[in-house]
Amino acid sequence: MRMDPADDWRRGDAVETPRPTSPPTFELAPDDVSGTPLWPVQQIVDGAFFVIGTVLVMWLGWIVVTVGLGDGWYVIASVFLFWVLLAYVGLPRLQEVLSKVYVPDYFIGRSLTDIGVLGDPINLAVDGNEADIHAAMLRAGWTRADELTIRSSWRIVVSSVLRRPYPEAPVSSLFLFGQRQAFAYQQEVDGNPAQRHHVRFWPVPDGWKLPGGFEVEWLAAATYDRAVGISLFTLQVTHRVDADIDIERDYVVDTVRYAVPDASLRVIKDYSSAFTTRNGGGDVVRTDGSLPILDLTTLRAPAPDLVQPATDALSRAGSHRVPPPTLLAAAAMSIGKAAATLATVLVAVFLGDSVPTTASAREITVMGLSALCLIGLWVFMLAHHAWARTALLVVCTAEAVTQLVDLSAAPEAHFLVLTSTAITVLILIAVSSDGARRWVGLDRRA
Repeated sequence: MRMDPADDWRRGDAVETPRPTSPPTFELAPDDVSGTPLWPVQQIVDGAFFVIGTVLVMWLGWIVVTVGLGDGWYVIASVFLFWVLLAYVGLPRLQEVLSKVYVPDYFIGRSLTDIGVLGDPINLAVDGNEADIHAAMLRAGWTRADELTIRSSWRIVVSSVLRRPYPEAPVSSLFLFGQRQAFAYQQEVDGNPAQRHHVRFWPVPDGWKLPGGFEVEWLAAATYDRAVGISLFTLQVTHRVDADIDIERDYVVDTVRYAVPDASLRVIKDYSSAFTTRNGGGDVVRTDGSLPILDLTTLRAPAPDLVQPATDALSRAGSHRVPPPTLLAAAAMSIGKAAATLATVLVAVFLGDSVPTTASAREITVMGLSALCLIGLWVFMLAHHAWARTALLVVCTAEAVTQLVDLSAAPEAHFLVLTSTAITVLILIAVSSDGARRWVGLDRRA
């Protein structure tokens, strides 16, 4: 079947380069291109610590299987602790390592989560500057989402538990072109924070073009949160996304076109193949593969004043972005370790109980000092000091190896020592993550 001349572009551009007139020769690229290392030094160091942590986990598991702990009141707490550590430390770190190997580092029409797993599909594009987008979304009845900070995180927890409206609730971080979304807009449904329309926006790098040579200024991912539930991939508590993301995409487009009659629309059909897959939270998503492009350049909106000055020290502290879950988990584990050690010492001192022979006073003292050291180093990490992260990795490795050697030689494992060792190993795995490295690399003055 002969193709219509108007559709010749679908066959690609004709190459006018003349044929070679002599036998072709092959030359390697210069060393500064072909010799580019695949893994930067810091990633190699982090990977080494992760491998060490994995070996220590296997060692610890062998001790638990061969020695055992018997039954006790701590079984329920142990199961809950296991879920927290598995969902917020273990699985994310494993997925982060696997995504480095299997997820390509180029545009494939998908955003990425903070651990590199495929996130929501890119299903909308916009032409216009940032002010145009803000003006159009506000006219269309959308609310700009708050930044993910300590204060906003606490507020969304309270609103979810008490079922209070929070129209500006923050959205999780997704990445495109190596950058977190510039901003997001949403619409809460019936005052229920568990259900909302929302769309994230990313600016396109200068000179970058979509596959096929199409040029746009912004890309976006629009999805609808239908409920709060447990992620199938990470076992974390998160919003569950409705599968038909095309309905949400079209809803965003229609609300803007209704509120901004001057906004024009064009569509790239077959921008990607129609597909059904899962996002980073394990939710099924499907799309027809079309990419609508909203043109908002006719608005010529002035840049709005969207930055509110901090009025006090608390506001300034709350304006910092939330550390990655791995660092928060490391902090919680360090505090829990210090609290458990302190409680054991207080029981032994005030109730006259003798310290078990398998957990000598020297071991408990060392564990207490180590826990306080971990908390201190975490505080410095929170202030974006890279040396504190490296020191924490070294301290955790040394302490975990020492405790595992003692546990291997002991006739039975004391619960406190075993828990302390497990926490130390998990902190090692958590702090060796990319998210922790990116956090300490941020400017402390920001």
